Amino acid sequence: MPLTPTEKIWMDGRLVDWDDARIHVLTHSLHYGLGVFEGIRAYPTAEGPGVFRLTAHVNRLFQGAHILGLEIPFERDEIVEAVRSVVRASGLDQCYIRPIVYLGYGEMGLNPLPCTVNVSVACWPWGAYLGDAGFERGIRLKVSSWARHDPRAMPTAAKGTGMYINSSLAKVEAVRAGYDEALLLTTDGHISEGTGENVFIIRKGKILTPITSSAGALEGITADSVRTIATDLGHEVVEVPLRRTDLFLADEAFLTGTAAEIVPVASVDDRAVGTGEPGPVTRSIQEIFNQTVRGEVPQYKDWVELVD
Repeated sequence: MPLTPTEKIWMDGRLVDWDDARIHVLTHSLHYGLGVFEGIRAYPTAEGPGVFRLTAHVNRLFQGAHILGLEIPFERDEIVEAVRSVVRASGLDQCYIRPIVYLGYGEMGLNPLPCTVNVSVACWPWGAYLGDAGFERGIRLKVSSWARHDPRAMPTAAKGTGMYINSSLAKVEAVRAGYDEALLLTTDGHISEGTGENVFIIRKGKILTPITSSAGALEGITADSVRTIATDLGHEVVEVPLRRTDLFLADEAFLTGTAAEIVPVASVDDRAVGTGEPGPVTRSIQEIFNQTVRGEVPQYKDWVELVD
């Protein structure tokens, strides 16, 4: 989906014009991929644009930076306000937001310690990541030939920039084969996650999801929200090791993520999941979530942090 430029981008403490948000070709992170980022969404609410779980996303940004040994030169509340200022300047009531922490220009080589740490925040309009049809009818999922990073090789608890080469390879493979999205397995064959989403299945009345730490999956903020919503709806949510055959035999399945939101899975490797249509549990959680992000559910209203 092509980018639609917005008014301003926040760079290291100041708002600059979209076209002036530039970095040098010898920026360290461009060469070695060391950085962390977040994907956040703002939605329209009755009180103006609201950013969904903004503080949680900023906390995860700082946690990821800590894991990778990066010292962010701003306080958390400064980054929270930076996000608000960028959305405010855009004039949008609904958008996708991208904070990124990266190593800048001035040093080169595999030792990142002498490098400066830079921070930017941008936002732009972005619709359904996996398409409106997938959102409504479910997506076609392909188990990738690429394995998810082993946590012994990469710190999968961090949303690291260069680590997403893994996801891009899997995504391209799936799209070229005619599927909507890829599913990554661990090196020992357990379900990890999608290219940018957590995985949930419904089987025999329970909602099952991989154990994030052992599966090498990112601890998703949307996934955390879904666990709470599902539990409050009376469902039992259990973290267990899952194989691809668990998806084949599931009654329902769905993916969660900030970009993807909540997307039903219609099939995996050309095998229908359940009836091949979004099921009642998926639909109920999807409906509550869509109301929640717009500030319409009182018990989750504190998840939506208003821009003004």
